[in-house]
Formats: sequence, structure tokens, C-alpha cells
Amino acid sequence: MSIKSWESATGRAAVWARGSLVFFAAAAMAVLAGCSTSSSTTGGNGSTPSAASGGGTSSTGGGKPAYCAYLTSLQNDIKGLTSLNPSSGVSGLEAQLQKIQNDSATLVNSAKGEFPSQTSALKSSVIALQNAVKGLQSSPSAAQIAAIAKDAASVVSSVKNLTDAASPRCG
Repeated sequence: MSIKSWESATGRAAVWARGSLVFFAAAAMAVLAGCSTSSSTTGGNGSTPSAASGGGTSSTGGGKPAYCAYLTSLQNDIKGLTSLNPSSGVSGLEAQLQKIQNDSATLVNSAKGEFPSQTSALKSSVIALQNAVKGLQSSPSAAQIAAIAKDAASVVSSVKNLTDAASPRCG
């Protein structure tokens, strides 16, 4: 194989990998469309509740537990995957995953008392996705993309399960 054809092949693989990441993001958006809550991400004072001020099941000012706003924030983070630019590649995915990790940790800490099995599943699925993304190279293989898609689907499923369980409280 000549250098020119090797560069062409690796370029096609990189485009395919980026396209696969965008496809995954669109699939995640479609799944999450069915599990969004009607809760607001702001408290009664118009500010987003923070982990420091809203631990446990304290209210966000509207009578809903703080975890409702954290759940909405996490859903928005996952939906944010669809706005990833393919040219941002793995680093864009890593940045969005960092948001998902931060918001899922806040949510888990806030809701684990009421929803221990759902929050445990969420925590485990985010860790698995984090590990899969850590192993990515700048041009991921098809197997790596498949593993990420599987782990990401698990995160989406965990968020949906927690959303379903919390819906009576979050409205």
C-alpha cells in the first residue's frame, strides 16, 4: 500500500469514526426525547441549584426535590451530544462526557436515598462510558465506536429509568 493510499484510507476511517459519533449522538437524542421531564432547571430564584446548596431531597423553590433539576441538567448534557461538531472529534466527546460525569455525580448524590438502584445503575453506566472513552485514539476503530455506543446506550437507559422513577415527584 502506498503512502498516498494509506493516508486516504486513514482519512476515510477518521471521517467514518466522526460520523459514527454523530450518529450515536443523534440516537441518544432520539431515546432521550421520550424521557424528558417537565421540571425546570431553575429554582424559585431563577438560579440553577448547585450541589452544595441542594444536597439530598431539598426543594428547589418550586416544591420539587433538588434532584429534579439535576436530572433535567443531565438530560440536557446527554442531548448536547447531538450538537457535537464532527471536527471536534474525540476531544469534543471527552468534553461532553465530563459534563455528563459532573451532573450525574451531583444527581446520584442528591437522589440515592430515594432511588438507590437507579442511581447505582446510573453511576455504573457513566463509569463504563468514561472507561470506554478514555481508551479512544484520535481515529477510533469500529470496535471502539461500538463499545462506546453500547455504553452510551446504557447511560441513556439508566437516565430514562431514573426519570421514570422520579416522575411522580418531578412532574
